[in-house]
Amino acid sequence: MNQDESEITQFEFLRQTALNLGATDTRVIKSSEVIVENRVPLKCRTGCITYGTKLTCPPHVPTPDEFRTILSEYRYALLVKFTSPALADPDIICSLTQLMNDKKGDPDKREKATAFMSQYVEGNTDRLNTMLELEKQAFNAGYTFALAFVNGSCRLCETCNTKEGKCLHPTRARIPEHAVGINMIKTAERAGIPISFPVIGHPSPMALLLID
Repeated sequence: MNQDESEITQFEFLRQTALNLGATDTRVIKSSEVIVENRVPLKCRTGCITYGTKLTCPPHVPTPDEFRTILSEYRYALLVKFTSPALADPDIICSLTQLMNDKKGDPDKREKATAFMSQYVEGNTDRLNTMLELEKQAFNAGYTFALAFVNGSCRLCETCNTKEGKCLHPTRARIPEHAVGINMIKTAERAGIPISFPVIGHPSPMALLLID
């Protein structure tokens, strides 16, 4: 066992906690293996209807360049993979937002798209709670700068307090990994727990815990 492998074993308690809380797979990787790309947050600007309305998302969070500097101060990251109960229908999965907002489109497809998204989002709270528990356990074990990132935008408030610029749930709200430029598809593949996209069957949301 080399030094890196020996150090990674110290995080076994976090892996087991994640699995006990419902995660389907986990990996501990070196922070240098987390792939950050400047192009990732462009999807927030051009494809998200809530862009600019959440304090945990762009443009209110660190840029990819700023995050690279932050990431360099960490040694390891724990990838946590979940399985959503939502089931992707091939007819709607590639056009969810369009179908949900197209009042003149096929009502059956709109209903399917809305139902899928509703079921998918229902799991966000459980996934957030899991990541917060992992962050807490890491902190209490001496990794004081442990920080969780989640797989989707914050939904703790019906309307985010962006006008005042002050988060109403600072101890619970966490930044989505893609918001700071993390390419989770590439990172997960490199770690050996790939996620499929476009989604086939049940989605596999993935979150991340930085550890130092």
